[in-house]
Amino acid sequence: MNTRPGSAVRDAWRTFSTGLTTRGRAFLSAGLASAACAILLGYQPLLRVAILLTALPIAAAAITSASRYRIACRRSLVPARVPVGSPARVHLRLENAARLPSTPLLVEDKVPYTLGSRPRFILRRIEPGGTRRVAYRVRCDSRGRYPLGPLSLRSADPLGLFELTRSFSAQHTLTVSPKVDLLPAVTLGTVWTGHGDGHAAHAAAAGEDDIGVREYRYGDELRRIHWRSTAHHGEIMVRREEQTRHSRCTILLDNRFEAHRGTGPAASLEWAVSAAASSALHLLHSGYTVHLATGAGGAPIPADSEDAILDSLAVLKAVHAGALQFAPRGSDDGADSLIIAVLGAMGATDATDLARARPSTASTVAFLLDVDTWSGVAASRQPYGAAAGQRQAAAILEAAGWQVVIASSDDIFPDLWRAASRHPAASRGGGLSDQVFEATAAGAPTPAPAES
Repeated sequence: MNTRPGSAVRDAWRTFSTGLTTRGRAFLSAGLASAACAILLGYQPLLRVAILLTALPIAAAAITSASRYRIACRRSLVPARVPVGSPARVHLRLENAARLPSTPLLVEDKVPYTLGSRPRFILRRIEPGGTRRVAYRVRCDSRGRYPLGPLSLRSADPLGLFELTRSFSAQHTLTVSPKVDLLPAVTLGTVWTGHGDGHAAHAAAAGEDDIGVREYRYGDELRRIHWRSTAHHGEIMVRREEQTRHSRCTILLDNRFEAHRGTGPAASLEWAVSAAASSALHLLHSGYTVHLATGAGGAPIPADSEDAILDSLAVLKAVHAGALQFAPRGSDDGADSLIIAVLGAMGATDATDLARARPSTASTVAFLLDVDTWSGVAASRQPYGAAAGQRQAAAILEAAGWQVVIASSDDIFPDLWRAASRHPAASRGGGLSDQVFEATAAGAPTPAPAES
């Protein structure tokens, strides 16, 4: 495919005109003016000066353009995912593939303003085939996925007459995940472990002699023969390989915009997301099959691995939704043995619906956020502390069998997790449920649960 000569000339002129600096334009203007005066006055020495002034910007453009397009760049991000508040390091490697040394380069990488100012580096000279490595750090206090790049190179001649900017197309993505707390290894409700429970229960019901055996097959190891079952059945029986059964857990995260207070990293939603991430990873490492659901409904959040949980919660946003939506998993997907809910502000209707949705066979724990402590109005409330809607929601959930642990902005989630492992009456400590209990003991009126 042939390029038209006129188009190539126009592209070269456009590059030349846009790349001239103020100094280069001054040299070119002075040269053209000197040439005109030399012709009009017939003064030959002035014409030689005019040719020199005009040739300098043109030569600078030719040299800069020749070296500019022979620079290769690679970017690496270590690590590619960090928790909020932790730094990541970006490494840049530039290589000069030209046969001539490069002109001085101004390296600038484009980053979002939430990660800080744009990093800039000056590389004075890169020899032919040489490389230069530069690095910088980024840090963010807000969850999300942030693009890094594209990288731009600005090259100029030593006299500063001509400069060009080249942008690379490659970009990288930094994932800022929620903060994850290390939770204590305690028991929630009646669930002792995340794996092996089903096997143990079946062994207790069927007996050790009848579980885990099958007929002998060619190739089975002799050491796996179960002699008692062989004598009982009259044929060779071998032990089955142990089939570990995993307990199932659903974590409900209330991400409704109306249910949270505060803005930015100090918002109650960020505390809730961190609590959900900490719970999910802790239970996943304990052998549970974890399922993440949101209070606004919608598609389930992938939770089959640590990477999937952190990547999904990193981009979770608050959504506008009315009522709290939650449907526990039934027999089709396997019944839940544990349900953990991280809830924001709730009314009586939301609490009643959640109480009705509680499976009778599952242990259920609700971390109810006293969201007013995130908005800074907790000090001006009534003597019994929390708003009436939160007190009523806690009473309704506890009446339905939920363990309710109240969280405020000053609480640390591992401490609340430990409190949830205690007796339900003792798990009220630390906040709103204590105030409800004290108010009842003092004879103060408490709101009655809503009728179903």
